[in-house]
Amino acid sequence: MTRVTTTWTTHGTTSEALGALAAEGATGALSGERGIVYLSAGRVVHAESAFTPDLGALLTRSGAVPADGWWEAVDRGGAQHRVGHRLVDSGRLAAGALEVCHLGALFDAAYFVLAHDTRAQRFRPGAVHWLGAVRSVPVDVVVRECGRRRDLLDRIWPDPAIDTLPLARVPGADTAELPVRRGRTLTQVDGVRTAAEIASALACRTYHTLVELRRLAADGLVRAALPAAPPLPPGPQPRAVVWDDPDTALLRRLRDALEAL
Repeated sequence: MTRVTTTWTTHGTTSEALGALAAEGATGALSGERGIVYLSAGRVVHAESAFTPDLGALLTRSGAVPADGWWEAVDRGGAQHRVGHRLVDSGRLAAGALEVCHLGALFDAAYFVLAHDTRAQRFRPGAVHWLGAVRSVPVDVVVRECGRRRDLLDRIWPDPAIDTLPLARVPGADTAELPVRRGRTLTQVDGVRTAAEIASALACRTYHTLVELRRLAADGLVRAALPAAPPLPPGPQPRAVVWDDPDTALLRRLRDALEAL
């Protein structure tokens, strides 16, 4: 039974906080700088991050669940934290397919929350995600998998900016003979979209998309988009040139003096 009963903040890293919560068998939501990890009895049951498409986007854009079926499950099961059960009970999705998709989304989001191990912000005891229980994973398994993914991505191309910043193509780069998946990923790189947005457009797992994007970066085809230059502040306006009317009397005197000479 958990001893955590009040909201608290911490100055430790997210993985350190998760380890402490797992040891206490805590239930609730731990917020990090890049997302939230949900725990039940000290095990991870869900994770979400702004850097990854959520489960609904993956299911609907891939065609596994029609959009109206997803939102029907959210409307009817969200308040009871049973959206996942609603999808299965309605026959819209097999239990095994839900579990596979849920674990994929969980590990994708956990990568951003934990891979760079940023500071944990706060823990809300008793918080439950609206999706409901699908499959729980031990904290040490999640932490270890996130580290494995980070190491693999860094071996491909050691620039984590590829994971979060808008991406652009390198002008003039040769894109001939790319593997199908890599070429399809490259078509979504437009100088505006991030890796998460590219993954969502392709209805693909974020981690798989990151692998292809880092390979494209290693091949010199993709780079983090340069930020737009801020507009120059308005400078002083040029002074208008004002031509004075000539003093005709003075000009006449000069002419007369020159003629006398």
